[in-house]
Amino acid sequence: MATTSLWHIKGRLKDLIDYVENPEKTMPNEDMQDFFDVFSYVKNPLKTNEGEYVSAINALKETALQQMILTKKQYQKTGGYIAWHGYQSFKPDEVTPEQCHEIGLKLAGEMWGDKYQIIVATHLDKGHLHNHFCFNSVSFIDGQKYNYSKSEQKRLREASDRLCREYGLSVIENPKKAPSRPLYLDEKNGKPTRYNVYREDLREAINGSRDLQHMMKYLADKGYEVDFSGSHWKMKLPKYKHFTRLDTLDERLTPNFIQSCLGGASRYGNYKAKISYSPHMPEQYKNAWKPHQKTTGILALYYYWCYQLGIFPKGTDYKPTSPLMKEELRKLDEITTQVRYMSKHNISTLSDLHADREKNQTEMNKLIDYRQHVRNKVRRATPAEKEKIREEKRCVTERITELRKRLKYADRIEKRSAHIDDCLNQIYDTIENQRSNRQKQPVKTARRREEPLR
Repeated sequence: MATTSLWHIKGRLKDLIDYVENPEKTMPNEDMQDFFDVFSYVKNPLKTNEGEYVSAINALKETALQQMILTKKQYQKTGGYIAWHGYQSFKPDEVTPEQCHEIGLKLAGEMWGDKYQIIVATHLDKGHLHNHFCFNSVSFIDGQKYNYSKSEQKRLREASDRLCREYGLSVIENPKKAPSRPLYLDEKNGKPTRYNVYREDLREAINGSRDLQHMMKYLADKGYEVDFSGSHWKMKLPKYKHFTRLDTLDERLTPNFIQSCLGGASRYGNYKAKISYSPHMPEQYKNAWKPHQKTTGILALYYYWCYQLGIFPKGTDYKPTSPLMKEELRKLDEITTQVRYMSKHNISTLSDLHADREKNQTEMNKLIDYRQHVRNKVRRATPAEKEKIREEKRCVTERITELRKRLKYADRIEKRSAHIDDCLNQIYDTIENQRSNRQKQPVKTARRREEPLR
């Protein structure tokens, strides 16, 4: 059994050239890190049995990156996606390293070997053997750029499955779209991802409801939209576009199984869904957010959100009951980093944030112009002067990198503040609906009691 995936690598041709000239001092961005790692295995092959399981197609493995650069320059296609990176991962203990590498070479040759320069590296350092494919985005035959369409995705999967059958390996009969690696790891570690939150609330709804009608009401009171028609029941939170099938969360969650399990913990009646606010909210933050109004005091809004999530105060036993808030706990590190950034730079309102962003953007633009001036000085400098000028350029680049991080923080803070407003509005509407339903409930009960007396 083998799973496959392929994704594009964003970057600049200069990043490739810098890496070729001085890989020890090159700091690639996150997207290019894995791509460069594959080429570093050729020189430092700790994961590939001293380079035995690294091969190249249409290139020499020692100079594959340089050849890719020449192809891009030859056809004057140095923009857009810089390369493609993929993997083919096998079931643990199903293949030998030799078989894994051989299958990987055949797959790469069949898929891209007629037009593109490819590196195939087989990694032995994990519990499962897997192949990495890195190939040029530009064809050395005609300069055509590779396009990864749905038909190509299907062709890659079918070719991999056919090779697995030829080697007597198992094949996934009903493939499903795999989650992203960060999501997969968070799911595996039990963090409050969307699916884990769904599972938890679904378990509560099933155990706490005596019949299907009350189960649907329980989920609706939690803020979910449900669709229990057809053979595949579905649910979702309002902020998501698509429903999630319950049997995707757990293959056992079929309509028959759910109905057979209803009321596991509700012997004497149905449980009621509850959504509450943190009891630890300080007075100065209680009015930091108002329903259906755009919050401009974003630092106070962040503090309000941190209390609602149970992040503040430390040591509290409060846990959010809304699924919208539960899922946000997965982004705990990002939220706390943004709070520290605003506190450090005295950002309290959206106006402060915009001013901070404009100041950083202006400074960065000046430094980029100055760095270009320094680059020009390097070309005219003597060999003795070049090292000093390059050090100056490196310091300028570090400052530009720091400013880029600040600009990203500002963008993400503004987007998250709008997201927090939306989440709180949805939670507020859910609580208001619950209150209105409770107010109507005694009237209905009284009428039912009066009927027998007539």
